[in-house]
Amino acid sequence: MTKRVLVISSSLRPRSNSAALAEAFAKGAREAGHEVEFVSLLGKTLKFCIGCDKCQTTMRCIFEDDAESIVQKMLTAQVIVFASPVYYYGLSGQLKVLFDRTYPLYAADYAFREIYLLCSAADDSDGTMERPISNVQAWIDCFNDVTLKGVVSALGLESKDKIDGHAALDEAYQLGKSV
Repeated sequence: MTKRVLVISSSLRPRSNSAALAEAFAKGAREAGHEVEFVSLLGKTLKFCIGCDKCQTTMRCIFEDDAESIVQKMLTAQVIVFASPVYYYGLSGQLKVLFDRTYPLYAADYAFREIYLLCSAADDSDGTMERPISNVQAWIDCFNDVTLKGVVSALGLESKDKIDGHAALDEAYQLGKSV
């Protein structure tokens, strides 16, 4: 069964390690026959949610920026993949802003049920991924019948060119193929 897969890369650095993971996942999902859309937050304008609650009645944010179109893509995707660098043992700020801007989805008839997380980090200690996973799980917990289906982490990447040949690239590709 073909699924609509939305891959969101949140790094603001061109050719980043986490974007490479996202591209590998997308390639695997495409090769498995899924409809894949890739969105990078690089160059996008995302205003902060101000908690006005207007979106709960209008189903749209009062702000007209790039987040609005991304949230609409999320609404119809069956699978959403978030890719993020790990900063200070958490997700990128851009991804957190996007999470906040998904508030219109709470009351919507969203299609997504499967979530995947792909992260890259300089640190390679055991606890590096605890908070990023917890951050994504907290977002997932706001929605009914949505599950974190898989996580790929590329740890110990202290510079942007270190991901080449890293085992996590193949892991992301294989995870994409398995969707």
